[in-house]
Amino acid sequence: MVDCRYYTPQQAADTLGVDDEQVHRWIHSGQLVAINVAKSLAGKRPRWRIAESELGRFLLSRQNKVPAPSLKHRTKNELAVKRYV
Repeated sequence: MVDCRYYTPQQAADTLGVDDEQVHRWIHSGQLVAINVAKSLAGKRPRWRIAESELGRFLLSRQNKVPAPSLKHRTKNELAVKRYV
């Protein structure tokens, strides 16, 4: 069996440096995958656990993307083929 660490929303929030309510918003919006380990799914209050691998996936999905270099707009003179050197 593969060892996997699980975090509570509070532990995940501490790790990410955000408020635990933000972690709950990410869970409810589907951006962060979590498991409800409450005794009953009909229970009033869910007990969320977030797998370490899912936390890593979430961080990678929010990684800054380096924008592609923009093509410089060329003037007519730059595009014209010079016949004489």
